[in-house]
Amino acid sequence: MTPRGKRFTAYGTAFLLVVGSLTAATAATAAAAAPAATSSQELCGPGSALSFNRSAFPAKPLINNQWLTLKPGMQYTTTGKVVSADGTTVRKVVSTVTGLTKVIDGVTTIAIWDRDYSDGELVESELAFFAQTTKGAVWLFGEYPEEYENGKLAGAPSTFISGIDKARAGIAMQAEPHRNTPAYVQAYAPTVDFLDCGGVKYKHLCVCVPTGCYDDVMVIDEFNPLDPPSAGHQRKYYSAGTGLIKVTAVGGEDQEFLDLVNIKKLSSAELASVNARALAIDRRGYTVSKDVYAKTPRAVVSTP
Repeated sequence: MTPRGKRFTAYGTAFLLVVGSLTAATAATAAAAAPAATSSQELCGPGSALSFNRSAFPAKPLINNQWLTLKPGMQYTTTGKVVSADGTTVRKVVSTVTGLTKVIDGVTTIAIWDRDYSDGELVESELAFFAQTTKGAVWLFGEYPEEYENGKLAGAPSTFISGIDKARAGIAMQAEPHRNTPAYVQAYAPTVDFLDCGGVKYKHLCVCVPTGCYDDVMVIDEFNPLDPPSAGHQRKYYSAGTGLIKVTAVGGEDQEFLDLVNIKKLSSAELASVNARALAIDRRGYTVSKDVYAKTPRAVVSTP
């Protein structure tokens, strides 16, 4: 699941936290709000510079990080609400780990298909691409989010792919997350105003959601260091062995709250259907996003 938000969906990074092509005046304001960095590459503050090495990823992707396990055929449904000045909307996000792989920035990734519903209407259908290093860190390599209005495809303007237009893959989940360590970049795509930063806020919590009560829950605090403090933060709750179970918000104008309500293992026939639909989205991306997505190799079925 890839929450977005701010970007609204539910795994990896989600929630779009604005960086932007800043004007000089805006950049000065943002710089004042951001934590001091010792390097221009430390987008989330000191110690956050990315170290991307293609050789750290295996040729055949496997994502078994205990906090973010992405096994083809697993489907997770979260429901909740978004509270804003305009009122409250009901949200539902269905995240399915497909059997598709796609090579992005020289790394073979696994495709996750997120469907995001607002008040029962599909507002976004997204393919997100993840891979895990041999040491266990899960990285996000890009997203192709199709936006829908009144049931019709309106485009995918927020598409970003690592290695294209200065976009860079980031860490969706550390191999061994610990408190009191530097924040890390979850993904960066300046041409679509995307920067997500994360850091461990709490560990060893007990949290109950509709799918049960979970011990040893870890909370990741997500933020944009260039936003003013009033923009708020997002909190994602992860349970070892299960993954994302809860999303909350602290401050900000649009606050999203989600709980995990269902975990399903798809049958072979259901996974085959998901693969076919995800492949159709992948093919459509070459027409909808000609400047970005069309520059990637085609997705292929790895797990039938």
